[in-house]
Amino acid sequence: MLKTCNMSRALAKCFRSPSVLLVTSIILLSFTIHWILIKPLRCSHFQIKYAKPLATLVDNEEKVTEIFNAITRTVPSVYFTNISTTTSAKNSRGIILDLKKQYCVGDSLTVQVTMFDYVGKRKTYGGDFLRARIFSPKVEAGASGRIDDLNNGLYNVHFALFWEGNVKISILLMHPSEGVAALWRARNSGYKNIIFYGQYEYRSKKVQSECGFELDSDEAKCEYGAKEDKDFFYCIKPDNVSCESLISVTSKERSHTYLNTLEKTLFLRSNIGVEIPQTTESVDVMSCNRNSEVKPKCSTGMFQPFPSGYFLNNVWYPVFCNLSTYDPQSHISNCLSGKKIYIMGDSTLLQWTHYIASIMNSLKFFDLHASGSFNTLLLLDTDKNVYIHWKKHGHPLLIAYAFTVKDYSTVNQEIDRLEGGPQTVFVFSLGHHFRPFPITLFINRLLNTRKAIERLFLRSPDTKVIIRTENTREQSVAMDRFSDFYGYIQYQLTKDIFQGLNVGIIDAWDMSIASGAFELHPSASTVKNQINMFLKYIC
Repeated sequence: MLKTCNMSRALAKCFRSPSVLLVTSIILLSFTIHWILIKPLRCSHFQIKYAKPLATLVDNEEKVTEIFNAITRTVPSVYFTNISTTTSAKNSRGIILDLKKQYCVGDSLTVQVTMFDYVGKRKTYGGDFLRARIFSPKVEAGASGRIDDLNNGLYNVHFALFWEGNVKISILLMHPSEGVAALWRARNSGYKNIIFYGQYEYRSKKVQSECGFELDSDEAKCEYGAKEDKDFFYCIKPDNVSCESLISVTSKERSHTYLNTLEKTLFLRSNIGVEIPQTTESVDVMSCNRNSEVKPKCSTGMFQPFPSGYFLNNVWYPVFCNLSTYDPQSHISNCLSGKKIYIMGDSTLLQWTHYIASIMNSLKFFDLHASGSFNTLLLLDTDKNVYIHWKKHGHPLLIAYAFTVKDYSTVNQEIDRLEGGPQTVFVFSLGHHFRPFPITLFINRLLNTRKAIERLFLRSPDTKVIIRTENTREQSVAMDRFSDFYGYIQYQLTKDIFQGLNVGIIDAWDMSIASGAFELHPSASTVKNQINMFLKYIC
């Protein structure tokens, strides 16, 4: 069993936890995954002993269960009968600890947040979902904050001061702990949020059938997926039509929720992302002529702290490596020359593909004559021998228009098809489309993908693999299926499960928080900064 001690202060000395934080969940989640996939982590004040050693975890199913149970044990298990007893952002307060008259670039600043409910009563437990950032609009600067949950209604929010000038502080209550508990229960209650329809064509016959990861039907079913991955998608088999005749799939949201009427009130738009008042809303930072740290060149396999970087003049500067003073995109033609680049993911990576084409005019789209929506894209530069291939990741894909499944594959299946080599780059992202489904689906897909990367590196260790994490999104969507709390757990899982591999991480989540973005599809300037990191990793 996992044995916990005073997590708050002990773990603050062990590692840095991310900005938007359900700390109790993330602490055990990170340690658990490291034990399952890599090795147990230890520090002088805190140690976790996992119930089952690595050698006994023979397949994904057991690993998925272990990871899921570890997360569930740490998500707050709280209920409420009146919204007045839940956390109120407006009644809560933030105060800067050890406030100074002057701060220098490189200093740290800590804001302590005390939580109260709607009737002014101090909260005595943690688990609230917060988002913290510092920013300076005049110099287009921003950075995420690191949040420590002290599990008693207090939170310490830590900021690193990266630039000079007037620096504003923002701490948002995204969801109260009661909402976090409700969302976790709702997410893992089943697959009824989304319905899929498959289009079959057999001879001159066209038939539509219900599809999904679980089907509440006794009718015969078509099963799609690889048995070794234990990752299946099903459709009710149409009469007198072969399962191989499935050509396309569409999806739509059901008018269904796993939240009860009282829980729904926590997710009214006015209760999401509310600013917590602070006694001091900004500080002035001086340069103080301190010497800057010499950082190594950005390369795959590097450990990334949180925050992993900051914006200044709308340019992203990683804190763990040197991006250099020139614009990486000014050398994009030479960088990509001779390379085969495979990109697999959702529409946020489709943005990458179109952006690269817009800044490298010699790249031309090759017409693949595909039908339907969300089709595979191919870009070629025959003079420089550049090949860029974009493809959607496997189910789930939440698309209202029919998309072909004749070229269907998951990320891990696509990686297994690669020969690899020093001129081969594979980029992928998994995230948004998984949010409305139980987290076990996402965990299993990540574990399968890690195994595929390990196999790729065994046969071709010089292949470059780049992972773009998911980012935050709009807050006007249905929270019971698309909340950023779901996204944050997935973001943390992605970073943890692939740690220890020689891969490059594009931390789109950190960039979203730092820029104060609430959009599924990042701005062109954010995409540009993501591409900058990508180019530094591969060139």
